[in-house]
Amino acid sequence: MAATLTDKRFKDPAWTFERKLDGIRVLAYKKGKKVELWSRNQLPLTANYPAAVEAIAKLPVDTVILDGEAAWAWGRIGKADYHVFDVLFLDGQDLRPLPLSERRAHLRRLKLKHPLAMVPALDGDAPWEHACKEGWEGVVAKRLDSPYESRRSPHWLKMKCEATQELVIGGFTDPQGARVGLGALLVGYYEKDDFVFAGKVGTGLDTKLLTSLRARLDKLTIEKPAFTKSAGLPKLRTHWVKPEIVVQVAFIEWTPTNKLRHPRLLGLRPDKSAREVVREQP
Repeated sequence: MAATLTDKRFKDPAWTFERKLDGIRVLAYKKGKKVELWSRNQLPLTANYPAAVEAIAKLPVDTVILDGEAAWAWGRIGKADYHVFDVLFLDGQDLRPLPLSERRAHLRRLKLKHPLAMVPALDGDAPWEHACKEGWEGVVAKRLDSPYESRRSPHWLKMKCEATQELVIGGFTDPQGARVGLGALLVGYYEKDDFVFAGKVGTGLDTKLLTSLRARLDKLTIEKPAFTKSAGLPKLRTHWVKPEIVVQVAFIEWTPTNKLRHPRLLGLRPDKSAREVVREQP
């Protein structure tokens, strides 16, 4: 189940509000002592989070399917916490038709312990204001009477403080001065069959990521840009790559010319397929 982006702000007793986490969506499957972790797109993640796998294996249930998010932990495989916000199956019972309020009650009874944690509900009259004040990405609002649906649902709404967007690397520029690896990433998104240039991302990359990412991009180089809508695309000191690597970018807003304003890299998105990356609209 995925949340729908909205620019509305409201408080309603029929809804619950949670912190919008900035990580990788993970579905956890436990049968007996066997545990598997998978991304939303069915990519295997079990080896990435051994501590979470070990904790899930110890849960006092025979079978369970959990839905949640592993917090960002760049370069620290196995160190991310698994923040759980839903339970789909429990000891042979399909919980998806139940309202969210009942599913959360089942989840509370599991008494998750570190590195597992149940995502708490936010109190207060304006949870989105609290989220923005704390520097969070935003809030997810969920109808308490909603069943679990395997789609992008209007019963889950995401309210963002800082805009974030998944984008695909289509090229990069040479480093200047003392910078190593690369200068800026040239990123874009898909609009039907077009690959649209969205701007340059040059902040949010440390030296380790600059060098490791350059090594990966060097293996994907192509002679001509893959961008088919390329207004504003730089021409000097550029390198073009196959559009395969997905990144998460934070930014202030889209400019009138449809480019990112003040973007910064949040991290890589190995759980995402490049072709599914489109421009998010409220």
